[in-house]
Amino acid sequence: MALNLTQKIIKEHLVSGEMTAGAEVALRIDQTLTQDATGTMAYLQFEAIGLPRVRTELSVSYVDHNTLQMGFRNPDDHAYLRTVAAKFGITFSPAGTGICHQLHLENFAKPGKTLVGSDSHTPTAGGVGSMAMGAGGLSVALAMAGEPYVIAMPKVVKIHLTGALPGWATGKDVILHLLGLLTVKGGVGKVMEYAGPGVATLSVPERAVITNMGAELGATTSIFPSDDVTKAFFTAMGRPEDYAPLAADPDAAYDEVVTIDLSCLEPLAAAPHMPDRMVRIADLDGMKVDQVCIGSCTNSSYADLKAVAQILAGKRIDPATDLLISPGSKQVLKMLAAEGLIDPLLDAGARLLECSCGPCIGMGGSPVSAGVSARTFNRNFEGRSGTQDGQVYLVSPQTAAMAALCGAFTDPATWGEAPEKAEFPAVVPSIRHLFLTPPADGAGVAITRGPNIAPLPPFTALPAAIEAPVALKVGDDITTDHILPAGAQITALRSNIPAISEYIFSRVDAEFVARIKKLGKGVILGGENYGQGSSREHAALGPRYLGVVAVVAKSMARIHRANLVNFGILPLLLADKSDYDRIPAGADIRLDTTAIAPGKACPMTVAGIGDVMVVNDLTAKELEIIKAGGLLNQVRQARA
Repeated sequence: MALNLTQKIIKEHLVSGEMTAGAEVALRIDQTLTQDATGTMAYLQFEAIGLPRVRTELSVSYVDHNTLQMGFRNPDDHAYLRTVAAKFGITFSPAGTGICHQLHLENFAKPGKTLVGSDSHTPTAGGVGSMAMGAGGLSVALAMAGEPYVIAMPKVVKIHLTGALPGWATGKDVILHLLGLLTVKGGVGKVMEYAGPGVATLSVPERAVITNMGAELGATTSIFPSDDVTKAFFTAMGRPEDYAPLAADPDAAYDEVVTIDLSCLEPLAAAPHMPDRMVRIADLDGMKVDQVCIGSCTNSSYADLKAVAQILAGKRIDPATDLLISPGSKQVLKMLAAEGLIDPLLDAGARLLECSCGPCIGMGGSPVSAGVSARTFNRNFEGRSGTQDGQVYLVSPQTAAMAALCGAFTDPATWGEAPEKAEFPAVVPSIRHLFLTPPADGAGVAITRGPNIAPLPPFTALPAAIEAPVALKVGDDITTDHILPAGAQITALRSNIPAISEYIFSRVDAEFVARIKKLGKGVILGGENYGQGSSREHAALGPRYLGVVAVVAKSMARIHRANLVNFGILPLLLADKSDYDRIPAGADIRLDTTAIAPGKACPMTVAGIGDVMVVNDLTAKELEIIKAGGLLNQVRQARA
């Protein structure tokens, strides 16, 4: 039987289940990654499992999100992560080394390997043919413990690329174009597999940009074949032995096919406040730009920043526009320095930031009030920049550089000749010595725990009946940033669930926390695509701690739904979406949980309305997890 690339990797790693779209499959995981904003909780959960060592081929702990050390909390987390890594056999990447996805692509990702990471942009590694998936921290902790990662067998969409990118068009414009076509819900339950003659025209950094933002489609992951371009990348990175050819069979079948002629693309932007609000840069001609940010795990590679340096060389940015640049890794920074490409950035007036996520997650670099910010990042959710009324446009590095020079978006037809696509230098410096390799035996390593690091709160089993009010009613496309905002103040509390729970829905309804504390428990009523965005499991952990017992929505994003299950919150879908309008905030709800069966409808009684039918897409295993009060409870019971 002919197999596509996705099916080949899943078949190779299949522990149990049938490779039929929608069926539950359990996969053996080769690699894991965490970052510090989600990693502290993941390792607290791994500790709770009780194993002396991780059981993966490779696990890496990166510090790239909470690198601002204002007060003791972040540095305490970093010390905890460093010592936990040494104890349990995990490679550690210290603060400032770089952004997890850029570093993993450069140093550890391999074709055909499975990777789960506690960050939704883990699919970046799909640029070299890894099957890389974002997940909640508990799922990653279990993968480190040798447990299989369970997902619904995805549909596989062939993204057939023809032609080659012209002029100023870039890999960023490919994924923005696809987001405009398919929307932020278009990839749910699917893998985006790239194929066709256009693939060979894209470099690995361009491919990684595209797979990175597959997360914005809601896709399970995105993946490119491993070919001669991949081989050249691995050779440049000094690890040719990690290369392996990997491609779909010539006559492989796909569930859907989307064709994109690369030669027809032009510079694009995602307009506020959603990554699928695609507009042509030409149509923004004349719009003043107050700030430009270049970097993030999406667009911070050597190729990206070399193009920016070439555009800015000998010029000065507009005096009313701020330009911030975050290199993706110290390797990127060293390559730029070796070629004299730092001076053009500095001389043009750019601010060179640390090799970290930085402004992407509101960790400094916020725009002025109501300011327009052109960013090479992957998300432009309302308030994510740290400025609630900031108007964030997602663009390519080339477009961002031109906006910084002109102080405004301008028609690309006026930009002249585009810089040539960057090739890696003959000698690429290695920074692998900066990673801390764990000792062969970590038994004697003492774990450092600061006062902000609190153990995971215990959670009770699902009651026989849910009786609770609708504590909050929200609309469509509620993101995990809406549920739990990012930013320096809040993300410093990621290792302390009681403390961070005080910010749940704080930018949606400032009274929510006080209200649900008074109520004791509650139900969230949501619209379409509830929980899209980051993989942060704290957006489920916090509500669970506060007493949220169920989320009832029109539809839900994959990773957040999985996090709800992992922590014992019942995810339900309205059988008739029009019932959403009939259910008011504050309405009392009663649900007999013993009547819930996997994939079946059951009545939910709403005071003043009567019975409303709800359905679920739970498997029998997931329902058992929820009944146990969460996955960690179930694992503990199984190991008792």
